[in-house]
Amino acid sequence: MPISPSVVLNDLGFTWPDGTVALDHCTAAFGRGRTALVGRNGAGKSTLVRLVTGQLHPTSGTITTSGPVDLLPQRLAARPGDTVTDLLGIRPTVTALRAVLGGDASPAHFDAIGDDWDVEEQAAAALSGIGLGLDGADLDRPVSTLSGGQAVLVAVAGIRMRRAPIAFLDEPTNNLDRRARGVLLDMVDGWSGTLVLVSHDRELLEHVDETCELRTGALTVFGGTFSAYEEHLAVQQAAALREVRVAEQRHRTEQRQRIEAETKIARRARAGRKSAENMPKGWSDERRKHAEQTAGRLRTGYAGDEAAALTAKHEAAARVRVDEAITVVLPDPDVPASRSIATVTVRGRDTVVQGPERVAVTGDNGVGKTTLLEQLVGLPAAREHPLPDTRAAAHVDRIGYLPQRKDSLDDAATVFDNVRRGAPAATDAEVKNRLARFLVRGDAVERLAGDLSGGERFRVALAALVLADPPPQLLVLDEPTNDLDLTSVDQLVDALRAYRGALVVVSHDETFLDRLDLTTRVELS
Repeated sequence: MPISPSVVLNDLGFTWPDGTVALDHCTAAFGRGRTALVGRNGAGKSTLVRLVTGQLHPTSGTITTSGPVDLLPQRLAARPGDTVTDLLGIRPTVTALRAVLGGDASPAHFDAIGDDWDVEEQAAAALSGIGLGLDGADLDRPVSTLSGGQAVLVAVAGIRMRRAPIAFLDEPTNNLDRRARGVLLDMVDGWSGTLVLVSHDRELLEHVDETCELRTGALTVFGGTFSAYEEHLAVQQAAALREVRVAEQRHRTEQRQRIEAETKIARRARAGRKSAENMPKGWSDERRKHAEQTAGRLRTGYAGDEAAALTAKHEAAARVRVDEAITVVLPDPDVPASRSIATVTVRGRDTVVQGPERVAVTGDNGVGKTTLLEQLVGLPAAREHPLPDTRAAAHVDRIGYLPQRKDSLDDAATVFDNVRRGAPAATDAEVKNRLARFLVRGDAVERLAGDLSGGERFRVALAALVLADPPPQLLVLDEPTNDLDLTSVDQLVDALRAYRGALVVVSHDETFLDRLDLTTRVELS
């Protein structure tokens, strides 16, 4: 007996209020098991996730699920006062349980607890299972004391603990070090129920049963891992390119034959007119009429063949994938090689960033890499919670900072206003032209920053850095490859390699770091 799918999309469409089409007549089904949802930045993956989880409502079509859907969002929005219980999604249950144990017999508390009288024991087991050294004593620990990677693992553990039949994890490997990635992959391999992974992470995408690509508003489902899907696409594209070459050759042939035919028809017409000069008028008229009819049939035939060949060429070309890429060109801040830009001190050892040097700060989750960067750019929170024997200070005022959570954007402001904020003297046309290089065009510049996906937020935040006037002498980037597709990472690497200012970057992406021609690595432990 065939197993029914867990998520069914039927003629699904979604259009943003500004008229931007995110999904167009999508019909697809996600099977029970592990599905990879892939696509380039801005393709609409996060929009689709928000539709399936009920945060957005379709413009057209329907979504059917086989049960409740749980979600790890791309951005974990921790509010002041949030604790580990909030990340686990059990705060109401734990609060009610503690109230009952304290003598409050309100019926509302019993309703909140339900059958989960052992929720704290379940939570302790879930925390122990992710290997962060956390246990039941950490349930009231503030989220602000966790690193980004630690918070992600705790949130995933909470989703497993809640046991929803369908779960979506949006970019779950962001911010994870090698050990934490191993823990997540083990959780994925042992997942019970339907799991949809939204990711650009090649390693993670090899732990799935099927791959679903979202491209140009439509979905394609392939039964296999992402690498198998890439191989399938490569075969398809090779065949499509051959079809284009054959179709182009046929079109050139038909075009040449039509021109040759037109030349012959013109010659015959001239010869006919000359011979008609010596014929009686009735005969010459009849012969001219017959010649014109023959020429018309020939022209129609050759023109039809050429038009059919041109149509076949266009259809073949449409099957060849051509994807746009962002264009990242960082401004020249004119930093002298002798200029002292910043100093990073770890365990009493100073690393001086001088001139256009590139420094990577590495280390496991939770050792304080983000805190060090926040101290470097002068954020107050970093001064309130300094790292022992570790500090950083910048010696320049022009600093461009791209935080890990991309929260440098004002969610209540438009994309245009966010970018304009750093360059008030720029014209509207200059701002829009710069955004167009990052594939943000037309009415999309008027979208609220809070509606953007992680990849879109990165592009807008980077566009704001690029347009800043005067340009930054020091770029400070915290996990910049999070949420980026592979082509965008390539563009970012090229831009950073050509950048003539100083760079301090935190990343767990070793391939990315290896490509930057780093001057120095600073290891935190």
